Amino acid sequence: MKIGVIREGKVPADKRVPFNPAHCVELMERYPEVEVFVQPSEVRAYKDSEYSALGVALKEDLSDCDALFGVKEVPLDMLIPHKKYFFFSHTFKEQPYNRKLLKGILDKKIQLIDYEVLTDKNGQRIIGFGRYAGIVGAYKAFRGWGEISEDYVLKPTYQCADRKELESELKKIQLPSDFKMVMTGDGRVGSGAREMVDLMGMKQVSADEYLNEKHDGPVFCQLTASDYTKTKDGSDWDKKHFYADPQGFESDFYRFAKESDLYIACHYWDGDAPMILTKEELAKDDLRIKFISDVSCDILEPIASTLRPSTILDPFYGYDPQTGNEVPFKTPGSIGVQAVDNLPCELPKDASMDFGRALIDKVIPFLVGKDEDRVIERASETDLNGKLTEDYAYLQEYVDGH
Repeated sequence: MKIGVIREGKVPADKRVPFNPAHCVELMERYPEVEVFVQPSEVRAYKDSEYSALGVALKEDLSDCDALFGVKEVPLDMLIPHKKYFFFSHTFKEQPYNRKLLKGILDKKIQLIDYEVLTDKNGQRIIGFGRYAGIVGAYKAFRGWGEISEDYVLKPTYQCADRKELESELKKIQLPSDFKMVMTGDGRVGSGAREMVDLMGMKQVSADEYLNEKHDGPVFCQLTASDYTKTKDGSDWDKKHFYADPQGFESDFYRFAKESDLYIACHYWDGDAPMILTKEELAKDDLRIKFISDVSCDILEPIASTLRPSTILDPFYGYDPQTGNEVPFKTPGSIGVQAVDNLPCELPKDASMDFGRALIDKVIPFLVGKDEDRVIERASETDLNGKLTEDYAYLQEYVDGH
């Protein structure tokens, strides 16, 4: 089997890689029947010379490879027909901006294996950059708080050489003794954010303690959906019920919003789930939140202040709770917003190390060997015959533009 690491073609350029140089060597050592080729690129966090120095072949034309690995969406003119591709396509939720991409993939009879829907036999996601989205998103939250409070200044993430330097910046953080931070989500993203908060030494308390007790120093609580939603009919909260029918629930988050200075949003949100913070709630007089780091970054929903994605170079903007409009960051009376939608790009080497490790351990065995658990099959939105697979047949109207 020949595996190709493609050059990222999406603009703006993404510096992350599916496999770093050491990963490529490990792949070929672990699987002698596998050859790895890397398409030259000037934008990667790892230079071409770092691959070739370890004996990994650089090759412009990857048309003889069996499987091609990238990170972000591949431009239509860069897609090679009749190949297996692995990348984040952002199509399974019927995202309108990528409809033409999925149509082109079908026209070129490409098997698209989407990282975002790679799951184990129990239906759990097995790969993603979520951990580093949480790490960077939490860091940006406290960098933004420092700018608002003017108590300290943290270096922008992209100016840090690596995670080690990022962590050293945390020593500069100074928080008032009554500071309170709330976080939603405890999955891969939330766990990454927790890593940064734990390094700061902030005390974690339960939801009940957070709401009802006084504390002698900065505290935070990490919420799951059962903490920030409730049933509309007053019945007991049930996890299976929530995920099967989220429309039967409503937000119960505002009780935390009244008690929090900073909010870090790391949840996974389903389009049918209730809003977490509405425009009307953000305008209430007793809202305490002054800064929201929306790591999940779903525009306008479920957090109304996330009006648009922000950028790595300009990560913060202001939200006027009275008008619902964007205003300059740090405008008096506004809420600060962080909504960068490609956070792991700011620590590309660390994020790529994490991602490649998961690919080698949890995906490659099923690509190279037997796939009795249907790991590759379940994540294949299309097949090599130009058809949507059975699990993704629902995308046909989306492809057709209806």
